Amino acid sequence: MKRRVNVIGVGMTKFAKPGSSPEYYEMAREAGQKALADAGVPYADVEQAFAGYVYGDSTCGQRAVYELGLTGIPVVNVNNNCSTGSSALFLARQAIEGGLAECVLAIGFEKMEKGALAAKFNDREPPMGRHVQVMMDAQGFNQSPPAAQMFGGAGREYRWKYGTKRETFGQIAVKARKHASNNPYAMFNQVLSLEEIMASDDVFDPLTRFQCCPPTCGAGAAILCSDEFAKKHGIKNPVYIAAQSMTTDYSSSFDESSMIKMIGYDMTVNGAKQVYEAAGIGPEDIDVIELHDCFTANELLTYEGLGLCPEGGAEKFIWDGDNTYGGKFVTNPSGGLLSKGHPLGATGLAQCTELVWQLRGQAEKRQVEGARIALQHNLGLGGACVITLYRRD
Repeated sequence: MKRRVNVIGVGMTKFAKPGSSPEYYEMAREAGQKALADAGVPYADVEQAFAGYVYGDSTCGQRAVYELGLTGIPVVNVNNNCSTGSSALFLARQAIEGGLAECVLAIGFEKMEKGALAAKFNDREPPMGRHVQVMMDAQGFNQSPPAAQMFGGAGREYRWKYGTKRETFGQIAVKARKHASNNPYAMFNQVLSLEEIMASDDVFDPLTRFQCCPPTCGAGAAILCSDEFAKKHGIKNPVYIAAQSMTTDYSSSFDESSMIKMIGYDMTVNGAKQVYEAAGIGPEDIDVIELHDCFTANELLTYEGLGLCPEGGAEKFIWDGDNTYGGKFVTNPSGGLLSKGHPLGATGLAQCTELVWQLRGQAEKRQVEGARIALQHNLGLGGACVITLYRRD
């Protein structure tokens, strides 16, 4: 029988620009120590650790976790591109749920360099193989960074299909900056107008520079445990994982000559359906969402993929303000990847941290009033999409 999995401790560093952060293991130590202190348990109680990162050597996970202690526990290194942090969380959840451990650490970190994403993909195949490059070349893509070509191309396809204004994508970045202005952990706290967003350098239509997430350094961590462990340590009414899914690419990613499908739309749709069915709820029941806004185009598509609005309805959803405070859903109260930052290995655990704070009522100026159900969406090309539903009863 599956056991309930609780998130009893979370922690993260302030995200920083490349060149201005400590070493990766120092950031991991800070996030890990914060999560342990938040949980109120010593590192000696942790039975397993799953460490996520994308840039680094094969056992960076050990180097990072050893900062917390040397207790001989299993340390598993995880790399699933941009969904790495949530993949570590997924594995930690399985260990608790399956009865293999009582208390597990999920930790993610990244020390990136300027232009890291371009360097990662420019000298090799795109993350989903040579057939993706053929698709991109056939559609006349230029020499913009490949990630921007893929997600920008998906936004362009959406515009062609529905007649969506370029400013609609820019409005998502306006919202991201406004939310991040209340987040002391975010890299960008400056509010920007739509005019400033649209006037920034063009990257790949419909994307401008301020509609693209920046290379980022940072770390995040979460402590997961069973009900029995929580009871033993006097932890009452914790946030718990009500449902979680991981999907990878379907044949539609490559067979339909669609950039929207190629960047993981069907992974999102099917992962969301699995989570809603497992939890016995629908998208209308969700109070707060952290979703993978690596580019504004992906946030727009994810609204529809998660069922927050009907297909083709994202433009109205955005201009009606249904993606922010006072609307139907508060999406990315942290500022998201666009403004908080995107250190690949840490992103999923930073999303987890924000949502746990929201469900506990600890999000300060960002607090979504009465939040009890939260949804997390973390996408990595290559591909993997992890969707996690959190509750606090």
